[in-house]
Amino acid sequence: MNMSRSSNSLNIREYRSIKIISFLLLFNTICFSQDSIKIIIPTFLGNETRNYYGNEAPSKLDIIWKYGLGCGETIIPTKIPDTVQMCGAGWTGQPLLVEENGELFLIQGAYDHMLKKINAKTQELIWEYDFGDVIKGTGCIWTNPFKTLNHPDKYVIFQGARIGVETDAWQKIIPSYKAISYRTGKLLWEYNSVKAGSYSRDVDGTALIVDDTIFLGLETGHFVKINPNPDSARIIDKIKQPLQYLELDLYTQKDVTDHNANVVTESSPTLLRDHIYITSGSGHVYGYNRLKGIIDFDFFTGSDMDGSAVVTRDSCLLIAIEKQYIAGHGGAMLIDPLRHQDSCVKWFMPVEDTVFADWKGGIIGSVATNDKYIKAGQNSLSAFVGIDGYLYVVENEFIDNDKLVPGPNKINNYYQPQLVFKYKTGASISTPIFVGNKLIVLTYFGLYLFEQEENCVFRLLAENKNIRGEATPIVHDRKIYVASRDGYLYCFGEKDEDA
Repeated sequence: MNMSRSSNSLNIREYRSIKIISFLLLFNTICFSQDSIKIIIPTFLGNETRNYYGNEAPSKLDIIWKYGLGCGETIIPTKIPDTVQMCGAGWTGQPLLVEENGELFLIQGAYDHMLKKINAKTQELIWEYDFGDVIKGTGCIWTNPFKTLNHPDKYVIFQGARIGVETDAWQKIIPSYKAISYRTGKLLWEYNSVKAGSYSRDVDGTALIVDDTIFLGLETGHFVKINPNPDSARIIDKIKQPLQYLELDLYTQKDVTDHNANVVTESSPTLLRDHIYITSGSGHVYGYNRLKGIIDFDFFTGSDMDGSAVVTRDSCLLIAIEKQYIAGHGGAMLIDPLRHQDSCVKWFMPVEDTVFADWKGGIIGSVATNDKYIKAGQNSLSAFVGIDGYLYVVENEFIDNDKLVPGPNKINNYYQPQLVFKYKTGASISTPIFVGNKLIVLTYFGLYLFEQEENCVFRLLAENKNIRGEATPIVHDRKIYVASRDGYLYCFGEKDEDA
């Protein structure tokens, strides 16, 4: 009897010990085994003000590796035949960068229709998702606050694409914007780009996420406000669609007529104080007041504007203006959105009219600034490449008081900024990027690496004229990652340091 009770008592103690050990193992699993994820480059041009491009650039352009992105077909109505093949990745085509458990991963949209997650060290393809058409724009990553750290859908990628190779632009449902799980590559929801005043239903722009809300410009000509949370999405017209809070037109009916329905918005929204600013194909720079829920800033250039507004250190906006629908030149402009629309221009730097491909001049990509890399007292600079084939670097805060130039519509005259550096790189629609004292430029005629020395003197460190394209690079830990039109994603750096 005693032996039996003693055995039973021992079994209970063992059972309790096992329960305690199981609890501790579960506690350790929950508390200590989460994936360590750091989002390094989460969006186009790095941040919500579109002015961060990486931490440290290399001094060489050695090819560390290249990864085949493949090719895909798309339909371009202005081309004969309609279906064309495109390789690699293009405008804006900037990769996103994530550090996961000590390893770097790139998220790259490509012309083979696939959004890809790629290990940046081994070049292993982790997953890819088929969008059904070429992916042109850059995605963004959102951390879902409503999911636990280890949930498969804790991190979500939002990515746009063209409408679909076999898709009629007039059909009811065109889900050209999608939410994809970062960890699994699984589709979480699809957004229907509804036909509007524009001829297009593509999505090239990158979302701005503020207070867990998506703000996005569409090629339909709409500015929309969307709930990103997949749990709030609902099945509508047989697809799971996100909840939409707001839809505003980024054009007037006169713009539709004047631009022959080319009022597409391809740029990405920018946050400055309580406003979200976005450039449009209708020729307007709009400011959406988040507090009032209305557009209360409207600066009109008249031309198509594809580049995103970039915030400077003195809270002004750098904008790029194409040569289209205007009497004057395209170029770069600095505006102060706190001023009235009629007096907000601080300077305008026109570029020469030059026909290249379908463009007639001006600037297609965004204007970059070095403001995230300088200290007080140092020169605030901007860089841009025109269709005229030149790289320009100008002073943001110093103007040439002796020279006034006609504006894009030849109605008003504006001061020019002081020109610091000009170099013939060949035409480009990519955005050049500053990283520290380096300046990196991809054009249709090569990849260039410049270094800024004292007194704003720039010198060419390296060039590779075999790498050509229109995507925008990113930089991290002395590596440059950029996609080319030759079908590859490249990593450039300094081979001798990697040996």
